Amino acid sequence: MEEGRKYRAIVTGGSRGIGKAILMELAKRNCESVMFSDIMVPDDDFEKHAAEIQKEIGIEGVKVYGFKADASKFDEAEATVQAANEKMGGVDILVNNAGITRDNLLLRMSEAEFDSVININLKSVFNYTKAAMKPMIKQRFGRIVNIASVVGLIGNPGQTNYAASKAGVIGFTKSVARELASRNVNVNAIAPGFIETNMTAKLNDQQREALLTNVPLKRMGQPEDIAKVVAFLCSPDADYMTGQVLAVDGGMVM
Repeated sequence: MEEGRKYRAIVTGGSRGIGKAILMELAKRNCESVMFSDIMVPDDDFEKHAAEIQKEIGIEGVKVYGFKADASKFDEAEATVQAANEKMGGVDILVNNAGITRDNLLLRMSEAEFDSVININLKSVFNYTKAAMKPMIKQRFGRIVNIASVVGLIGNPGQTNYAASKAGVIGFTKSVARELASRNVNVNAIAPGFIETNMTAKLNDQQREALLTNVPLKRMGQPEDIAKVVAFLCSPDADYMTGQVLAVDGGMVM
């Protein structure tokens, strides 16, 4: 990436939690316009939500856009990229962050619980990457960051669907990185550990304490911890990095 150049970014699942933190960090660092795609925001609230995030960022000239899309559907991913082209003039950065959990022991897990997690967590990465790679190849520049998970590296009881989806994201990242390297499109992944989000807010004190026994730093991470590493991977400092998986996990995987 060129120093001083301003970029245009799409963050899937970017209306809240880790996705929102990533959107804001990119806007504060090196983006002139950012777009979040999501299905969680009501139709008539997208402009209002985008305006609120823009106000939180507080940097004159930075534009924030919202676009309603089901990340598991390819045509809606294509529509998001098309909207980015129309509103922002193109896309330089894609962060595949959209994700859900439907935890259950495999013995009790339904086919619907498995399929929904695979479709949102893994197929969405295929959908958005395929939709965004063509303009990136044409302009011979792009940065793609996929949000995986430490669970995709080490597994976790009760999360076979989630672990499979995130392990798939890691394999997808490495393969696409090899395909796009010659076009100056770098593709990397981040594997977060336990981060303070709506998902982890459901844990009780006993569950939280049990989780932290596996974290050498003895605390949960913040969404901003992930956002800063995403911004690094989209900065000139990471121009010679592609196909990498960075664990941001307080030392869980080492």
